[in-house]
Amino acid sequence: MQKLTSTAAALALSAGAATAGGLDRSYTPIDLIFDDGSFTEISYGFTMPDLTGSDLLGNPIANVGNDFGVLGSALKMDFGEKLTFAVIADQPYGADTVYGGNPGATLLGGTFAKAETGSLTAILKYKITDRFSVYGGPRAVKADGTIRLSGLAYGALNGYTVRFSSNSGTGYVVGAAYEIPEYALRVSGTYHSAIDLRMGTTENIPVAAGGTGTPVGTGITAVEIPQSFELAAQSGINQNTLVFGSIRWSDWEAFSLNPPSPVPNLAQLDSVTTYELGVGRRFSERFSGSLSVSYEAGGSDSLVSPLAPTNGQTAISVGGRYKVTEKIDISGGVRYTWLGDALPETGTPDTPRGNFQDNNAVSVGLKVRVALN
Repeated sequence: MQKLTSTAAALALSAGAATAGGLDRSYTPIDLIFDDGSFTEISYGFTMPDLTGSDLLGNPIANVGNDFGVLGSALKMDFGEKLTFAVIADQPYGADTVYGGNPGATLLGGTFAKAETGSLTAILKYKITDRFSVYGGPRAVKADGTIRLSGLAYGALNGYTVRFSSNSGTGYVVGAAYEIPEYALRVSGTYHSAIDLRMGTTENIPVAAGGTGTPVGTGITAVEIPQSFELAAQSGINQNTLVFGSIRWSDWEAFSLNPPSPVPNLAQLDSVTTYELGVGRRFSERFSGSLSVSYEAGGSDSLVSPLAPTNGQTAISVGGRYKVTEKIDISGGVRYTWLGDALPETGTPDTPRGNFQDNNAVSVGLKVRVALN
């Protein structure tokens, strides 16, 4: 029964056109530590955002959200009845936003942000009793990125570019779960700690803003990958049907990009809470499916960073899992996301520069799992 929820795992990897609430893409799912047996798996998600709008001069803004993929892999092993070990590799955060248009005639033309990350998480789970378990372990995240501010909205900073070189940091994951196996009931709470990075910074500050107009190394930018907490639950309602849900909070308000120069904070994001509710159904010994809905509220207003021009989202996911052989499972599915309307802003005080409405993203995901015993 518990395996029914794994049909949503490949979809979780494909979630995440950049939102005002953060740069989450995979959420680093750890549900596999509750599945039976030892196995290895690989997954891939692909998202196609459609983010269009117009600036407040009336210029149309073509799709600013580039398509992106998220690759994940994991190894999970049982050592006796009480001890489980897993290693999870994924790409948990990212951004790939590009504004077209002439920087001298549009408010945001030429602005872009690209960020790439990778993470490795090791988790050890210990079953204290048949119903209660605890788990935790170290997590490492590596990141780099480039941002360019371009267009009339940035005034003297039009053309400013900053490169953050690759850097790694470490944190941890810790959690606990309560289960009643005969009812497929499980409630778990999982905390991901914040992770600090120190990224070497190269800035190109326009002459009009007091710079040299050439790339110059300016020092170190301190970046905090935010902490998060997820409360998840599932329960069987009959022999072949399972309901599941989760609430996840991520502290993106603690995230900032303040380079060594006097350029203002390049990333002002809202903390975000995401809710998910779904149902899984086993149709045969080999095939099961799932349907879930998720909701992420927008910020207190519609003003957002031009680098993440959405404000909240609602998504529906349909997934399936097929047991090819006794050792090989394939699962995957499709997610459609309605992206919340937003007003990208710049300046102090915040000044709207554009309008994004009626946008969406389509995601597909696939996962292959191979049993080791």
